[in-house]
Amino acid sequence: MDLRTRISADGLTADWLLGGMQLAVDDGLETAITLSLFTDRLADAGDVLPAGSEHRRGWWGDSFAEFDGDLIGSRLWLLAREKQLPVVLQRARDYARESLRWLVDDGIARNVEADAQFVGLGVLALTVTVERAVAGPVRFRFEIFWGTENAV
Repeated sequence: MDLRTRISADGLTADWLLGGMQLAVDDGLETAITLSLFTDRLADAGDVLPAGSEHRRGWWGDSFAEFDGDLIGSRLWLLAREKQLPVVLQRARDYARESLRWLVDDGIARNVEADAQFVGLGVLALTVTVERAVAGPVRFRFEIFWGTENAV
C-alpha cells in the first residue's frame, strides 16, 4: 500500500492526497506508476541533455541499489525542451516502457504498454496499460504540460 500521490498539471511537483482527515492510500498501482514515470532517472552517458543543462539528474538512492544498474524513475525529463515531433513521441513511449519494466521483472504484471500522443499545444499524453499477473488489465492516463516554446 502506498500513500496516494498525484503529479501537478505542469509535471513539476507532486503531493500526497487527503482522504477525509488523513492521508489517502493507494492499494493499486497508480502511485507506483506515477512515481516511476515522473521521478527523474539518471540520464545515460550518451543522452543529450536539455539545452543549458549539464546535470544528469537521477536519484541518490540508485547508488545503493540492491541490483547493479537498477534505476528509479524515467528519462521523460529529457523531453522537456523538445519539439512536438513524431520522434519525440517514440522516445516518450520508450522512456515510459523503460521506467515501468520493473513491474514485469518483479512479477507484478505480465505486460506493460505505453502510448504517447500530443493532445494539444505543449501537451503530451501518456496512456499506460498494465496487464496484471493476478487480475485484469488496468489503464492510466497522464497529461504532461510543456511550455509553448515546444510547439511545432
